[in-house]
Amino acid sequence: MFIDQAKIYVKAGNGGKGCCSFYRDKYTRYGIPNGGDGGRGSDIIIKADRNLKTLLDFQYNRIFRGLGGAHGSSNTKRGKNAESLIIRVPVGTVIRDLKTDCVLRDLDKDGEQVLVACAGKGGLGNKHFRLEPGVSSSMGRERRRYCDEAMPGEAGEEKDLLLDLKLIADIGVVGFPNAGKSTLISNISNAHPKIANYPFTTKSPVLGVVNYKDKSFVIADIPGLIEGSSKGKGLGDKFLRHIERTKFLIHLIDMSSSEGRDALLDYKTINEELKKYDEGVYKKPQIIAANKMDLESAALNLKRFRKHIKKKIYPISALKKEGLEELIEAAAEKL
Repeated sequence: MFIDQAKIYVKAGNGGKGCCSFYRDKYTRYGIPNGGDGGRGSDIIIKADRNLKTLLDFQYNRIFRGLGGAHGSSNTKRGKNAESLIIRVPVGTVIRDLKTDCVLRDLDKDGEQVLVACAGKGGLGNKHFRLEPGVSSSMGRERRRYCDEAMPGEAGEEKDLLLDLKLIADIGVVGFPNAGKSTLISNISNAHPKIANYPFTTKSPVLGVVNYKDKSFVIADIPGLIEGSSKGKGLGDKFLRHIERTKFLIHLIDMSSSEGRDALLDYKTINEELKKYDEGVYKKPQIIAANKMDLESAALNLKRFRKHIKKKIYPISALKKEGLEELIEAAAEKL
């Protein structure tokens, strides 16, 4: 299952208590403070891992608590620091603090990490209250009153976070349902999306790697858009976040009108939905691919389409694998 958003709660470890201890022997009138400091708790770190592709794990495990530091002990022994808790997420995950609505980090590289919750420091042991040279013993009695109890460790930070996965792809493929996006992806890349003769067969984004000559690039199949997607119709526009990182788009159009739609109206509708979603996505460069050119009505529709859209158009048949070489070459050159 592809999950691209999750809310989690993180709590860093508390610091360990400082120790209240006194050294005494027959030559010492007053005990000498020798309690050690408490250890530091565990930090919470989120790290990008290229081997993960979804946030599904966080649907069932949403609470992450760090371990506390060990308490200090006598003879000035310091408590052990707790190891950091590392949470692994897919590359491309954006981490947002829900309380402040602030983006903490966009983890867009493998191995990149961010500290999201700082651990508490350990409490001071009473060794810090030893007498300095030249201080009278009466002052020592006064000082001892303040170190009969250990100092507690600091509490670790706690936060509510939103993990928002935005896939990292060079090219995004957009278009109406049943325009042939999945067929195109499966024939030009190593991806194997579900292909069927009904709308919305693709219910989550699919990534594929295209190898062309000495180049390779990642292409993303975005679930189909329809008029009103920005208002939640169909699958809505929730998956459009995955093309925010792309360098440009391949706009795939069913030129045969086999679904009873008009190709020119499809082109304008998709662009309008992109504009409503985000101006930056709408302004991305586009390669227009006229699909299903193997069907009878496609040639006539393409001629009419070209009269209204004065841009370079690549006629293809994703099913028959016709024109795909020219389309891939154009994409590689644009990259």
